[in-house]
Amino acid sequence: MKLETQTWSDLPIELLELILCRLSLEDNIRSSVACKRWNTAAISVRVVNQSPWLMYFPKFGNMYEFYDPAQRKTYSLELPELYGSRVCYTRDGWLLLYRPRTNRVFFFDPFSQEVVKLPRFELTYQIVAFSCAPTSNTCVVFTVRHVSPTIVAISTCHPGATEWVTVNYQNRLPFVSSIWNKIVFCNGFFYCLSLTGWLGVFDPLERTWNVLAVPPPKCPENFFAKNWWKGKFMSEHNGDILVIYTCCSENPIIFKLDQPKMVWREMKTLDGMTLFASFLSSHSRTDLPGMMRNSVYFSKVRFFGKRCISYSLNDCRYYPCKQCYDWGEQDPFENIWIEPPEDLSAFI
Repeated sequence: MKLETQTWSDLPIELLELILCRLSLEDNIRSSVACKRWNTAAISVRVVNQSPWLMYFPKFGNMYEFYDPAQRKTYSLELPELYGSRVCYTRDGWLLLYRPRTNRVFFFDPFSQEVVKLPRFELTYQIVAFSCAPTSNTCVVFTVRHVSPTIVAISTCHPGATEWVTVNYQNRLPFVSSIWNKIVFCNGFFYCLSLTGWLGVFDPLERTWNVLAVPPPKCPENFFAKNWWKGKFMSEHNGDILVIYTCCSENPIIFKLDQPKMVWREMKTLDGMTLFASFLSSHSRTDLPGMMRNSVYFSKVRFFGKRCISYSLNDCRYYPCKQCYDWGEQDPFENIWIEPPEDLSAFI
């Protein structure tokens, strides 16, 4: 008879915490209003993720600014190690940098100031990415460039290597359609987005290159204005490939690759996810503070002081209110989103 009168609130606290820790932030908060006991358990296992910071590369000097969009705070670090370097990509809190004068390529953690060197290599205008932190033995660096209208040269390297490996591949697309200008690493593959929206895929284990037979995302004609190619961004989230198309006169359009059917689907909602878009690399996050969810944060801080520009899919508008945000006019090497350190005590 006693078993019949028990309720969900009578669950052992250990079991309750085990259940609640598997919920999303939003569902955790909803569960916490059920009763005092659930509230205590939910708060004890609640995780609010840290958003990326926007790192600014100064035109002069060695003082670098880091902007936290969640707290709307700016931190500064003097990093003379980066003098004369160009940022190429970022992932897992590491920067990949290139010194044009010496062809030096290296990883740098701006918070620990740790350096991991790679062999010299000439990186002209090709895009570059890496799979994971250089401290991992599975880290692969990848870059692609055109040799001729029908051939691409793919170069790879890894920490500890003595040279880069370059292999030429046939490219089935015509030259103009296949200038690759975005890369993400997802599910063990490097995905490259071309200027006109085609997807190339490189398998670093099998060393194969293919251009997928996926028609490019469909956008309104007015999206293709001056510098339109700078207004595109690419990210991944839990195995999904996402692209963001922007235009100074229109609201952004977000597409997700439907991999089983090999078509692009327009997304009307991000289901609580947050995207952080920049020209060189973009990021996704879940379980951020409520005001940041279902939004895209762009790599620009202007207007109304130090406030990051974002676009809300809930409200279908920019914040602050739109003042002709032409992402195509932005310097692609001016800033980049980077994961902040776990210990923020040095900055607070």
